[in-house]
Amino acid sequence: MNVFLSTLRLVLREFTSADADLLVELDGDPEVVRYLTGGRATPPEAVRERVLPRILAGYRRPPGLGWWAALDRGSGDFLGWFEFRPTHDGDAREVELGYRLRRAAWGAGLATEGCRALIGKGFAELGVERVTANTMTVNAASRRVLEKSGLRLVRTYVGDWPEMIDGAEHGEVEYALTRERWLRRAADQV
Repeated sequence: MNVFLSTLRLVLREFTSADADLLVELDGDPEVVRYLTGGRATPPEAVRERVLPRILAGYRRPPGLGWWAALDRGSGDFLGWFEFRPTHDGDAREVELGYRLRRAAWGAGLATEGCRALIGKGFAELGVERVTANTMTVNAASRRVLEKSGLRLVRTYVGDWPEMIDGAEHGEVEYALTRERWLRRAADQV
């Protein structure tokens, strides 16, 4: 197992080709994908032929960036994933932060724990200068996670999506955190 990062309760590791069924199950839960597809499951063949290969290809980019399988540190159970990848191909200075967790992992602070750990590693070790994250305006739970992780609301916008899902009429929100601001916050907490 190629472990990228560990926290008090999480282990983040690289995905492997053997993880397809875990992703199919995760993306098959209508509540997990509610704000992404309107609750429509990602077809298993799409996970195997497009989603997982894209994840695996991401590891060839700057080291330390990509998608990370999230495991419960105690049990080793698959909880979901975290994304920490360049917004511009090959440029590690600005990365997009994201996550998708099983419902059983919701409400326990695991999303915030994983996001904070990735942000810290990115700014302290990987040369990241800016972290961004996007979600639907109506996704209050994800917005709280981003705020607890130190990101600030930058803008609200309306995307040009091929299919509208419930709540999309309220737009999307972008959050961001710069390395400079992260360092100031860290100094203030000492």
